[in-house]
Amino acid sequence: MSKQVLILMGSDSDLGVMAASLKCLKEFEVGYEVCVCSVHRSPEKALGLAAGAREKGFRVIIGGAGGAAHLAGALAAKTTLPVIGVPIENGALHGVDALYATVQMPPGVPVATVAVNGAQNAAILAVQMLALSDDRLAEAMASYKERLVEQVEAKDARAQKRLESEGLS
Repeated sequence: MSKQVLILMGSDSDLGVMAASLKCLKEFEVGYEVCVCSVHRSPEKALGLAAGAREKGFRVIIGGAGGAAHLAGALAAKTTLPVIGVPIENGALHGVDALYATVQMPPGVPVATVAVNGAQNAAILAVQMLALSDDRLAEAMASYKERLVEQVEAKDARAQKRLESEGLS
């Protein structure tokens, strides 16, 4: 399986959150590579990975970082690939600092940003991007969306039974 998604994290402490991306990409059978690299402490490595990502066959980059989360934005500055930022909660500001640092990009350097700790959604968005030119992934995404509907319907059925049993319907 070719590696299509490059996942970079600002710290090894981000792995707990970013594991949701890895699990989701595995579910969709999308190849990925993971690297810990700080745009502040190891900028040459981080920026070099972004600059060379297209040539290595990657099609999407996911960058997850907390605090002063400049990782995704700096990566986006060095590549023409789409970059998805995952702001990660840490410290006193509960991820709001990471969210603002990730989402507030200047014109010309976009970063698609998901929710704080939204690593699963980052992977889903990456799969949707890849599915634009991959029928297998498009079909897998359609099936995934159907499963979401089924899950909600099952939850509604359980809620309706509970309401009825408690005399609240």
